[in-house]
Amino acid sequence: MLSSSFAHFSRASRVYRNVNGMSTRAGTVQEDLRALLRETAQPVAVVTALKDTATNSQVGQASSPFHGATLSSFSSIAMEPHPLVTFALRIPSRMATSLTSAHSSGNTHSHMVINILSEHQAETAKRFSRADLYPEPFASLPYTLTKEGLPILDGSLGAMSCRLVAASWPLHDLESLNNRGKEGRAEWRGEGVASELFIAQVTRVERAPSIAETVRPLLYYRRGYVTTHDIGTKSGSDSSS
Repeated sequence: MLSSSFAHFSRASRVYRNVNGMSTRAGTVQEDLRALLRETAQPVAVVTALKDTATNSQVGQASSPFHGATLSSFSSIAMEPHPLVTFALRIPSRMATSLTSAHSSGNTHSHMVINILSEHQAETAKRFSRADLYPEPFASLPYTLTKEGLPILDGSLGAMSCRLVAASWPLHDLESLNNRGKEGRAEWRGEGVASELFIAQVTRVERAPSIAETVRPLLYYRRGYVTTHDIGTKSGSDSSS
């Protein structure tokens, strides 16, 4: 739980203050950034969508028509003039393929639902992050459907229906970001992991099944799932200091 981790605020502060020293020892910017972000709690979300037509035709009749993925990066980036959120997906990815297919179809309705997970959904986050272990993550998992027929995971803090505002941005090809709309997106042929950035407009905040006000969010911190804890006043401390 994050309660024990956040109690060691001074330790986290020391890590931050020594980041320049970490940079010298680690050797690469990527390693330094990973080390820094491990000290920062991130919200956990699962994006759900319909499988693209090609993928759905390749699976059996008993297979779920939906696909889901746990997001390792999710953020709200604007409220005005449009409510916008963003996230990245590793490629190749069935979810990336499904969302790209939905956007390319010209569908102006919601393409996906982003479910903000609660503290009780660590197992749900694992289900949608390990397709090798959970090939059918929707099996025995309760959910309701939006009016567009997209899954809202039961037990979530809340959910939002979204539609992509543009094609995904290939983060492995930074040069293409300066040439939006032009031909010639480079395919990823290097080693390691490549990602694509998705920007979506929130079309509706879904009315998730009622949960207790005391339920806290699920967070990812130091390579594990945790939750929040109120920072109380230290006993015997001088409030005037």
